[in-house]
This record gives sequence, C-alpha cells and structure tokens, in this order.
Amino acid sequence: MADMVLDARGLNCPLPILRAKKALKELPTGKTLEIQATDPGSVKDFEAFCRTTGNEMVEHHVDGGVYVFTIRHTG
Repeated sequence: MADMVLDARGLNCPLPILRAKKALKELPTGKTLEIQATDPGSVKDFEAFCRTTGNEMVEHHVDGGVYVFTIRHTG
C-alpha cells in the first residue's frame, strides 16, 4: 500500500503530472505515491516523468478505466 494517494481522475494533461510533482515534494525520500488517473495519455506522461526526475515507477496497471501508478520518491 502506498504512503500517499493522489486522486487525479477526471483531470487531463498536464494536471495529473503537476499534482503528482507537488505531492512528491511532500513525501520523504523512499516513500511511495499512488496516482489514480483517467487520462489515457497519463501512461506515457508518467513514464517520461519518472525517467526525467529519477523517481522510480514501482508499478502501473489499469483498473476499470482508471490508470493506477505507484511511484517511489527518490529525492
């Protein structure tokens, strides 16, 4: 289970990324953030976000039309 959950359902790019970035700043290094999004573009967006920021994509899956991402804050 993630240390923090961010509900970004109903938001379109770039809002899920911007909100995730803000939430990660509040998390200590090593803690995880779960993001729930409905924007299909969020898959590529969060993959690119993790590559560029160095945060770790622990997992991602789709659950009933909701894209769920778990990201570990690496500092």
